[in-house]
Amino acid sequence: MKKLFLYIVLLFPMFVFSQNEQLAQNYFDRGEFDKAILIYEDLVKGQPNNYNYFQKQIACYQQLNQLDKAETIISNRINKTKQSNLYIELGYNYQLQKNTDKADKNYKIALEKIKENPNNVYTVARDFEQKALVEQAIEAYRLGNLGNPDANFDYQVSLLQGQLGKIDLMIDTLLDYSFRFSVNLPLVQNQLTRFMSEDSQKAFSDSLKKALLIRTQKTQDLFWNQFMSWFFIQQKDYGKAFIQEKAIFKRNSDNLINIINLAKLTIDEKEIETATEILNFILLNTQDLELQMEAHYQLTSIDIDKATTKEYPIIKEKLDLLLKKYGISPYSIRLQILSAHFDAFYLKQFESAKTVLTKALDLPLNNYQKADVKMELADVLLLDEKFNQAIIYYAQIEDDLENDQMAHEASLKMAKASYYKGDFDWAQKQFTVLKSSTSQLIANDSMELFLLISDNTVEDSTQVALKKFSKADFLAYQNKNTEALQLFETILAQHKGEKIEDVTLLRIGKLYEKQNNFLQALSLYQQIIDKHAEGIYIDEALFFSAEIYRKQLPDIEKAKAYYEKIIFSHEDSIYFVEARNNYRKLRGDTNL
Repeated sequence: MKKLFLYIVLLFPMFVFSQNEQLAQNYFDRGEFDKAILIYEDLVKGQPNNYNYFQKQIACYQQLNQLDKAETIISNRINKTKQSNLYIELGYNYQLQKNTDKADKNYKIALEKIKENPNNVYTVARDFEQKALVEQAIEAYRLGNLGNPDANFDYQVSLLQGQLGKIDLMIDTLLDYSFRFSVNLPLVQNQLTRFMSEDSQKAFSDSLKKALLIRTQKTQDLFWNQFMSWFFIQQKDYGKAFIQEKAIFKRNSDNLINIINLAKLTIDEKEIETATEILNFILLNTQDLELQMEAHYQLTSIDIDKATTKEYPIIKEKLDLLLKKYGISPYSIRLQILSAHFDAFYLKQFESAKTVLTKALDLPLNNYQKADVKMELADVLLLDEKFNQAIIYYAQIEDDLENDQMAHEASLKMAKASYYKGDFDWAQKQFTVLKSSTSQLIANDSMELFLLISDNTVEDSTQVALKKFSKADFLAYQNKNTEALQLFETILAQHKGEKIEDVTLLRIGKLYEKQNNFLQALSLYQQIIDKHAEGIYIDEALFFSAEIYRKQLPDIEKAKAYYEKIIFSHEDSIYFVEARNNYRKLRGDTNL
């Protein structure tokens, strides 16, 4: 008990100091310097050697224009400690008094301290930087390097040159520094990324590109090709990045990892032409069977997405040949799933798809591979209106991978299956849980369907419109777009002015988009914008309209106008970040 009491006695002053320091900092940050100074004075008395408290105390006096008091305190500390950086504090205090002669005199004394001991460069240069005394900081680093030639301050000096507006010099210094100290390449690239993100006129990016091109032409070192590839990726110019990666691979064909990563990036960014080119290059340059299968999987997926009905037999033949070539094994499981998916969702050959997937479950698969197969099998069963069987497989994934992201996805699909078959009470219980998911997409989908059910149940306890709507949604899931469109339009005609109107307009708009009827889709979205501006689907209507004008019916000004409405009026939208990035692209800001 005595020991416990002793610990409390010893720790209590530390706790009080911590609390007071936080309070003083809060006052300081809010500009309430008269309150902050009272606490900092006490803190300095309690810990006179704490330089941070001392600096904050001086800053408060300076902000309160009590410069004479600050001068006295700094001078007294100099007399006691002779610390080199204190001369910077004193010089800066004179600078605030417009006494430049005394300010310069003290700055020179601080610089002389580096000549006496090169290790003083770290504190002196740091304090010059804190006071935005850029020229003096550069000089400090120069003197530090003279006194200790083994030290390198190029990184720090380059950033200071940037502050002086000497951008080309900064870029050259940073690039040369990264080449000599390649371990610090990420540090340099992070800084360059920051400058590019603030580069609305592209001047910095153009200068960096020019500097990199000069280096790739002057030297054969692959370092610069890799740097150039990185630059083009930041610009989202993946085709040019691929040119650099091919040049690297031509001279060093040990591995394809960078090209594989670039392929994944282009697929994620939906840069289909570049992705196709990269995937074909991988196929030509690897003997790795797993890598070959993954490349074929991605290429076939791309073909399926853009295929017309006439091309289905060609794709089917291609899938069959791939499975024959690589065999039925755990290694080809993604190709097997893709084949089953194509059979069910495109050829409507449900039994064939189920057979492929059921046989796959007999293979020695790991838990995630089994979950992938079961998820596809459940999707096929749902497509074939075998609701209860589909729900069983979704539930198995939930149990097998509890708390995993895939389990949450299965939970969402299970809830949707209940929604499709009209079991709204059970679906609503699932959506209630899932709308708190850590996955934004799952949470958003769940929240949308939760509100759809609750809003339309409150307005109509018999759920007449909701039952029609869920049936139309299921027809759309089955890719029976004509039937879905007819039912949605019937809902719109029979339930005009009801709560379900805006979401019905949205669904019809998306179906028209699938049919490439973009003008009709725009008219539906415009009705939401005009009549349901306070509803929850307004941001989607704005975003989908902007996307049409950006991609399908190019009109930059109209696209920008819709993106702007999301940026300025719907900051909480899941489309906010994408809208902002696309807006910047249209405005000419390629550095996002």
